[in-house]
Amino acid sequence: MTIPFFDLAAVNAPHRDAIDRSIAAVLNSGQTILGPQLEAFEKEFAQACGVTHVVGVANGLDALSLIIRASGFGAGDEIIVPANTYIATLLAVSANGCVPVLAEPHPETMLIDPVHVQALITSKTRAIIAVHLYGLLCDMDALSRIAHEHGLRLFEDAAQAHGARRGGRVAGGFADAAGFSFYPTKNLGALGDGGAVTTDDDVLAEKVRMLRNYGSVTKNVHDVIGVNSRLDELQAAILRVKLPSLDAENSRRRDIAQAYGRCLSGAGLTLPVAGGEDHVHHQYVIRSRDRDRVRSALEAGGIGTGVHYPTPPHRQPAYRGIDVSALPITERLAGEVLSLPIHPALRDAEVEHVVEVLNAFA
Repeated sequence: MTIPFFDLAAVNAPHRDAIDRSIAAVLNSGQTILGPQLEAFEKEFAQACGVTHVVGVANGLDALSLIIRASGFGAGDEIIVPANTYIATLLAVSANGCVPVLAEPHPETMLIDPVHVQALITSKTRAIIAVHLYGLLCDMDALSRIAHEHGLRLFEDAAQAHGARRGGRVAGGFADAAGFSFYPTKNLGALGDGGAVTTDDDVLAEKVRMLRNYGSVTKNVHDVIGVNSRLDELQAAILRVKLPSLDAENSRRRDIAQAYGRCLSGAGLTLPVAGGEDHVHHQYVIRSRDRDRVRSALEAGGIGTGVHYPTPPHRQPAYRGIDVSALPITERLAGEVLSLPIHPALRDAEVEHVVEVLNAFA
């Protein structure tokens, strides 16, 4: 049995006919940019996230970058971000001339640790970005208290957490604003790049709308220096097709995660926290000090894997100037994490094969 790490064709297969119809409708309409499909998706995704505003943009990085820019932050302002994250979180900070300050993750959740965040706040700190890594919601209550106490803005990087819920609230609705990615492999994925900003802040939403469209609200009138970052009509139409299935597909991911957790308890691995509705299992990340041998065993069994992420941002050449002296947890995770196949099209027999190979290795 050969099991790819992610099977995009299989994931999109149930939506294929509806996607074909939606693409045809866009082509027949003659509107491909800032049209009715985007407007409708923004309203539908806002309802799904429980927020007032959604602004579709070109990708997840732009979503975060435009949130920071619309908030008025710039050169020298410090923004606290998790050290254990994809580099895009830091790039959004740097793109605005701000300084990313790296906070360690909690060793069990692998998410930004509020205790470490508290210790990093200085007179230059302006905001905190909580990354719901792997699909698990951060401790937003604790981070909100810290942000309120110090007069800071709190943002979510929700690129991996579409549909995650806690206490009646949904990812994208816990902070001042949130950035989403709709990259094809996300829980809610387009067929190309795409992103969105969610917020209840009327002023911030209007600024992001202006910035994404060359700094313009009225055609040929450019109030500020903006960029070209718009979610196009084709991708918006595709996302509208897939959005109604998000909760069911997240439920399937939870079922797979529960099966892994139940069947791998004796395999000598560190398994991720189970979570409930607050975990949508964008990735199922195990840990092992013998990671490379575990990965080789899975590959020998025909099973694809991923490492999220093998080199933390502070070890990338782009950030060679960052002080790395106080990030031992992040360093350890980078050498231990291994992502197993998990997506809504993964069959039970494939899950069983992954389990069999891991238990045999153990």
